[in-house]
Amino acid sequence: MAGQDASASAAGAALPAPDNDPLVERYLEHVRVEKRLAQRTVELYALDLAKLQTNCRQAGVALTAVQNLHMRRWVAQMHGGGRSGRGIALILSGWRGFYTWLGREGLVASNPVQDLRAPKTAKPLPKALSVDEAVQLAAFQGADGDDPALQARDHCITELLYGCGLRIGELTGLDVVASSQASGWIDLQAAEAHVLGKGSKRRSVPVGSKALEALQAWLEARSAWAKDDAALFISQRGRRLTPQHIRVRLKQRSLQAGLATPVHPHMLRHSFASHVLQSSGDLRAVQELLGHANITTTQVYTRLDFQHLAKVYDAAHPRATVAGVKPAGKTKD
Repeated sequence: MAGQDASASAAGAALPAPDNDPLVERYLEHVRVEKRLAQRTVELYALDLAKLQTNCRQAGVALTAVQNLHMRRWVAQMHGGGRSGRGIALILSGWRGFYTWLGREGLVASNPVQDLRAPKTAKPLPKALSVDEAVQLAAFQGADGDDPALQARDHCITELLYGCGLRIGELTGLDVVASSQASGWIDLQAAEAHVLGKGSKRRSVPVGSKALEALQAWLEARSAWAKDDAALFISQRGRRLTPQHIRVRLKQRSLQAGLATPVHPHMLRHSFASHVLQSSGDLRAVQELLGHANITTTQVYTRLDFQHLAKVYDAAHPRATVAGVKPAGKTKD
């Protein structure tokens, strides 16, 4: 049957409706059953392959007869239609997997997507707070009338996210004490946080004095809520906090603190990295503190650092402006 399908396709036979193509159905069953991909991933593959089949029908070419030149044309069309480079890359990844499978089945001689890459899209800079904004948020003690224990917890969370550059998953994984089962914990005596990061890699980061003070205050308040004896950060019901719970609380806290932009946890991680790099200029140290496996991941913060330097230059250097017009606030030397 597979050989007949390939022969008919090569001869330019009429293609069935996209949602009924037997090759696509077989491939989706393969990734669903043999590769055990998540249902949502399979659904996304199905959408990408429906787009591929539509392109094939419009071009009058069979799935198994697609060439690299067809793919390049379709990529250009998607790019011209406004689809982002990242979106195109995801689609190409799905198509590449499909043709890799067709090759293993002996239905195509080569993969038309193999050497094709999506157009590059400039990566947006990570959003980070200014130093003043970060300090304003970290120093905020809460609104009048709020539960003191709740404020102590949220203050401690903010201090650790900004003071240690933790990921939200690393924060929620912290336990009160170290143990063989703990994903992470804080050593008060050594002033170090031990966390389990991406790829199940452990690292230790220093904890500053302000974060330690906030942690001590939270530990004293925590006893009134404690039901989960292990988790460091718990809800009023005594359960370990979820990342979503922390996102909601931090957004609310940032608005109460008077910041113009709602803050999410990763923004504090970006702020931590950017501010340490601005002060030290030590990219390798920032890499270690963040737990990045590759230095190129950390290098994005050099762009943030350059933006900061550019603003300082524009505000301070007498030759930074056009036609001798100084920004407001500048005076002659």
